[in-house]
Parts: sequence; C-alpha cells; structure tokens
Amino acid sequence: MNARSAACAALLVAATATACSSGEPAPRVTVTQTVTATPSTEAAANPDTGVLKMGTKKANDDDASNIHTTIQAVEYQQPYKGPQPRKPADFQGGDIWATASVKVCNIRGSDITVDQSVWSLAYEDGTRIQITGDTGGDMPKPEYPMATVVKPGRCAAGLIAFPVPSKKRPARLVYGPQGSTPIEWAIPKA
Repeated sequence: MNARSAACAALLVAATATACSSGEPAPRVTVTQTVTATPSTEAAANPDTGVLKMGTKKANDDDASNIHTTIQAVEYQQPYKGPQPRKPADFQGGDIWATASVKVCNIRGSDITVDQSVWSLAYEDGTRIQITGDTGGDMPKPEYPMATVVKPGRCAAGLIAFPVPSKKRPARLVYGPQGSTPIEWAIPKA
C-alpha cells in the first residue's frame, strides 16, 4: 500500500472512531466509478471536415435502391512492406507501391458490385492518385476484387495498390462511387 492510500485509510478510521465515540452519525463514504464511453464506429479524425479516422467503419445506406453496406479503410502502408511487385512504370506517376487495406460488407438488401476503381488517394495540394488497373501477377496480396458481385450478408476485403511518389504522402483515402457522396479516411503521418 502506498503512503497516500495509507494516510487516507488512517483518516477514514480516525473519522469513523471519532464519530462513533461522539454519538454523531458515522461519516458516509462515496465511491465514484469512471465509465468510458464506447467509441462510435464512425470516429472522426477531423470532425470539422467529416474525414474519418483510419480503421473506422462507415455505414452507407441507400434505401431507394435497397442497398445497406459498411465501408472500412483498415490500414494504409507506404511503402508496401510485403513482397515487392515490379517497380511502377514512369507513366503511372509513382516510384514505389503503397497499399490500402479495405473492406466492404453488404449488410442486407440487393446485391452490390465492388471494384478497386472507386478508391483513390488525395493529397493536400489537391492531386489524386487512382489505381493502375494492374491486378494478378506480383501485385500485393490478397487483392481487393475488381468488378465482383457481393451478395447480402457477405463482404469483400483486400489490398489495393497505388503507385505513389516516395517523397510525398497522401492526406486521405477516398471511397467515391459515381453518384454518391465520397467517404474519406485520414492517412496517418509516417
């Protein structure tokens, strides 16, 4: 027992003994419990801009189309730390590969189609990096699928490879299917 706890215990015993001997009611002891709230599944890295924290799962419901999904950007790696694919070609705009680990689940409703092409990297200067369309071969595994149907109750997950400049880090990972509001996750500093 540390000195502070011992001193508190001694004071409590003294107060109790004094109260009992003087005929006054015994002192009341109040115990306070600290409760930590469970974080939301939609934790914001920057609540002012709506950018989510990496790893956060976002519900995405389209009642009119009977589509109810969750989208999650799990992790970002730059450079990719697994077995290295061939170096990006000069025309692809980067000199190394980075990967985003993502997961999309079809919770209920209609079938959905998932694809790498709706994901991109956004930089502070306004530039964007899209996927290359390269799949298979020596690309990082497991790959996130291309043009794949996901039935209700099932998920699609995997890595998406981006050719990025090694001296520049993106600010956000963006999920932006055509006709919907983009969802963004903050990419942590290196």
